[in-house]
Amino acid sequence: METKLTLRLKKKTIEKGKGFAKKRKTSLSKMIENYLEKITQTDDEEITPLVKSLSGVLKDTSNHYKGYAEYLEKKYK
Repeated sequence: METKLTLRLKKKTIEKGKGFAKKRKTSLSKMIENYLEKITQTDDEEITPLVKSLSGVLKDTSNHYKGYAEYLEKKYK
C-alpha cells in the first residue's frame, strides 16, 4: 500500500533532487523511498559510511565538525 508523504524542503534542494533523479531515469519519490529502505534495514548488513553520514546516524563530536554544525544551525534557524 502506498501512502502520500509531505516534506518541507528548500525549493532549490527539490529542483536539484529532481534533476539528479531524472539523470538516473527514476522519480524523486522512488529515489527517496530507496534511500529510506536502505537506511532502515534491520538485518546485519553494514551500512556504508556515506549512508551513515547522510542519515545523521553518526554523531561526530570533534571540533572540526562542531563549528560547521553551529554554522548550519544559525543559517537555517
